[in-house]
Amino acid sequence: MEFRNVKVSANLCDWLISPLAWEMGGDPEGGAVPVRAQIDRAFENEGCRSTLPPSALPGSFPARGEISQVEIGAETAGDITPRDALLDRAMGSRWKAKSSEKLRRGRMPAAGLAFVAKDEDGAVIGTVRLWNVAAGGRPALLLGPLAVDSDVKSAGIGSALMRHAITEARRLGHGAIILVGDPAYYIRFGFSADKTDALAMPGPYERHRLLALELQPAALDGAAGTLVATGRKVVRSANRIAA
Repeated sequence: MEFRNVKVSANLCDWLISPLAWEMGGDPEGGAVPVRAQIDRAFENEGCRSTLPPSALPGSFPARGEISQVEIGAETAGDITPRDALLDRAMGSRWKAKSSEKLRRGRMPAAGLAFVAKDEDGAVIGTVRLWNVAAGGRPALLLGPLAVDSDVKSAGIGSALMRHAITEARRLGHGAIILVGDPAYYIRFGFSADKTDALAMPGPYERHRLLALELQPAALDGAAGTLVATGRKVVRSANRIAA
């Protein structure tokens, strides 16, 4: 299996964003909307520039300050503990009680589709995973949770993780990605509810937040029913002592 790292370097000012423009801190809410007056002032007064790819930063704009190099790469065994700690900080314990977790519990992420973002010191500051599911009998991926450290959640790292995950899922030949999230945020990545009317999560959820992105034409045509986990099961060590 081939894993590829993407290095995102930025000489940035702090991000000027609207109140709803925060990057996901686990469960994204609100779409990012650039504030025109703030953008104009940033250009006129600060002389800002960004070397972070614009495609990774929808809805935000540099204003003052500096962010150094961010590296997005495959999650390793050593990343698990800091990743879980990041999720706890970003989302609290509620991330373990979501309907999506029923499709993740006891399963391993889809092969080659678990990613972390790290700062220049190697600290995990962002995470996203994708999971194998069946959507009405059709193979698909479930995305989540996506989380970014609160100290840098407005710097476009969540968007960069999303785009990297989508690109890799398509490269590996997957047909579709499904998630539960805010439509206003995810529309920028191509997600919509067009193919999810007949699909359901295995637990409470808001129907309008069940979204999908087809990576292959007609991948979800005719898909109906409750999503079912199909990923590899976690193998517990026989020598492990239960707490």
